[in-house]
Amino acid sequence: MLLLVIYKNWDWIIVHWNTETRYKLLLEINNAIATRKSRASLFKSLSKELHRHFGYDRLSIILYDSQTETITYFAAADGVQPGGAIAHKSRPLADGAIARIAINSGQPAVFDDLNQYTDLSSVGELVKAGLTSTMVFPMIVRDRVLGTIHFSYREKPTAITELTEVLMATSQQIAIAVENMLAYTSLKHSHQHLQEEKEYLLSSTRDYQAGGFFFASTQMQGVMEIIKQVANTDETILITGETGTGKDFLARLIHDMSPRRDHLFIKTNCPGLTASLFESELFGHAKGAFTGAENQRLGRFELADKGTIFLDEIGELPIDLQAKLLQVLQEQKFERVGESTSTPVDARVVAATNKNLMEGVKTGLFRQDLFYRLETVTINVPPLRERPEDIPLLVQNINQTESERMNREAPIYTGDVLEFLSKYHWPGNVRELKNMVKRLIILQPGQPIYAQDIKRTFPLNNKGNKESNEVSTLNQAQRSHIIKALTETNGMVGGKAGAAHLLGIPRSTLQYRMKKLNINHADFLPKPR
Repeated sequence: MLLLVIYKNWDWIIVHWNTETRYKLLLEINNAIATRKSRASLFKSLSKELHRHFGYDRLSIILYDSQTETITYFAAADGVQPGGAIAHKSRPLADGAIARIAINSGQPAVFDDLNQYTDLSSVGELVKAGLTSTMVFPMIVRDRVLGTIHFSYREKPTAITELTEVLMATSQQIAIAVENMLAYTSLKHSHQHLQEEKEYLLSSTRDYQAGGFFFASTQMQGVMEIIKQVANTDETILITGETGTGKDFLARLIHDMSPRRDHLFIKTNCPGLTASLFESELFGHAKGAFTGAENQRLGRFELADKGTIFLDEIGELPIDLQAKLLQVLQEQKFERVGESTSTPVDARVVAATNKNLMEGVKTGLFRQDLFYRLETVTINVPPLRERPEDIPLLVQNINQTESERMNREAPIYTGDVLEFLSKYHWPGNVRELKNMVKRLIILQPGQPIYAQDIKRTFPLNNKGNKESNEVSTLNQAQRSHIIKALTETNGMVGGKAGAAHLLGIPRSTLQYRMKKLNINHADFLPKPR
């Protein structure tokens, strides 16, 4: 009959160990951890039950990754805390680690006098903490070693051989509980990933029109040739061009023509990334990482894994945040806020800017190393004024697709109005043209459109026409458009009836430009009577 050592009130007492006692012990452990849904709660309940029976001075569970040969704590250890023990910090499994012995052999590793094993990794720290003996048990489920469970004592147990056999049976039960917890966590993470993918796809679908990028100019033919050549590679691409030239459309086109087309295209608006939101938005955060973080959240890089991440207006990213982005691009891994383990990521990066990044490098506003990392392939999209032959084709196709989407009869554009529009310099480029066409669909559905209708509805003949000597700056044109949109929407910024929707841009982008142009939406709210 085996003897079980139980530590109670700092005295060792011997009790009989038999089948009935074993069954009762394992049942109590199982009941203590069966309904736990997190690592921390499972370990807390488990350690409480194990301490009641075995009176350890330190208990820890370590997870083992056989592919990377690394280990990490399942949860913060209970009891004595030696120096150098960091919960959740992944590290390589040293050849001389006591956990290595149990993992390689698949058998318990018992160290009844730690002072004789100080040459082994981390044993010195245990001795300094006052621990004299340690028993390490492999957690094995279906021939797979999940990790190890460690029982450590200040005083050597008097019947350590018998205790080892009892704890070996106990560790098998613990291994099953740990595997179930890891499977539950993985399933929960996969479900969350699918939910966030679904939400992202629903929110982004409206921003993307299927179909071709309409052009007739030789400039755009050259752009499309470059896209065809680079789409099938995984190289980083930098798309440059003025605001409204269609850089985001081309980024999506590159994704759709690439082998990654069956995975997500994730757009990130860099001007909207503040220092406080940057890491959480791009890399995600763990549950409880900060006040209000009630659940784990996936970042945009993780959502883009195996797909494409589009960094729009990257020239607006503050210099202090550029280093963090560069690190992820170089190492292809990141850490969620509130975690210290790295998550690998395989995402193709496409960036866009309306700024001269080289000038930013010279003035110290943009990192040189990040610039060279991004400009592997650069595609410059010419402004609409440099390709007037594209304008009639764009007008006709936007008129058709948008009128069908709105379920309204398409206006009819006469030859003189197309010629007139081709002479306008379009500071807002394709976006401005599209918004003008959409507005005419609303105001004059099914009616012929003449040049005088354009002149009456839009100030194109006063500013910006090539035949006029008075040309507005891009900021003036943007300010004028935003003010008109806010006036029409009575100061409402977001929503389907808001200015952002009317202008065809994301709400965050409009808010950024309003702040930059010193426009306050409150100035356009209806005045109380």
